[in-house]
Amino acid sequence: MKVILLADVKSLGKKGEVVEVSEGYARNMLFKKKLGVEATNAALNDLKLQNKHDEKVAQENYEAAVAFAKEIEEWKVETKIKTGEGGRTFGSVSSKEIAEAAKKQYNKEIDKKKIVMDDPIRSLGTYEVKVKLHPKVTATLRVHVGEQ
Repeated sequence: MKVILLADVKSLGKKGEVVEVSEGYARNMLFKKKLGVEATNAALNDLKLQNKHDEKVAQENYEAAVAFAKEIEEWKVETKIKTGEGGRTFGSVSSKEIAEAAKKQYNKEIDKKKIVMDDPIRSLGTYEVKVKLHPKVTATLRVHVGEQ
């Protein structure tokens, strides 16, 4: 019996796949737990339409990420850090502070989890920080750290 999976099923397949299973397994396990539906012509057509819709949404998200990346590339975010004698800094600038500064200066929100930094910034100067907006799109944000 052919079944369309509604959720990932271990050792059987992923959501949206059409798999061949025994009739008893389909009726007693997959249908009862709402993990699958019978692969009728109507269900297959619905699956095809759903896949087209998902592809369209994914493409729109990708295009939006590319446009936002181009915008971010032009930004220069200004942040401040406390300094002492001889230019010695106290503390550091984290991804959270960079995201907050970008929101204040450009009125656009960047998720702090998408800002990729190996270590927090601990000295004055201009740095390039990667922002991962999409699995295929990464932008470079310039961050200037000045004295407070």
